[in-house]
Amino acid sequence: QVQLVESGGGSVQAGGSLRLSCAASGRAVYSMAWFRQAPGKEREFVAAISWSGDTAYHPDSVKGRFTISKDDAKTTLYLQMTSLEPSDTAVYCCAASARIATGASDDASQYIYWGQGAQVTVSS
Repeated sequence: QVQLVESGGGSVQAGGSLRLSCAASGRAVYSMAWFRQAPGKEREFVAAISWSGDTAYHPDSVKGRFTISKDDAKTTLYLQMTSLEPSDTAVYCCAASARIATGASDDASQYIYWGQGAQVTVSS
């Protein structure tokens, strides 16, 4: 099995920065991604990175503000968040795929392993 554990969440004022981490343990995982869900809203794709780390995908909603990366051992995923806005307030979950072919996908169904989530709160 695979365990994903997020850390680094917290509260910050608008314009501030946070870095989320997600440590993967157990079986090997390949593509990884971040999703978020705000109260009363559907889950939203935030960023994804391929197994090699060569390909990353950020949707327009976070492009230029958030950056996904992973360590050389490919066991820790990061999300650097800058210029945070109140609309970024959500529970952020990391996800991992068991297939190397997943690539930097925004499709949640491609990811079979999920973390418990980390709360990020941005105040105005």
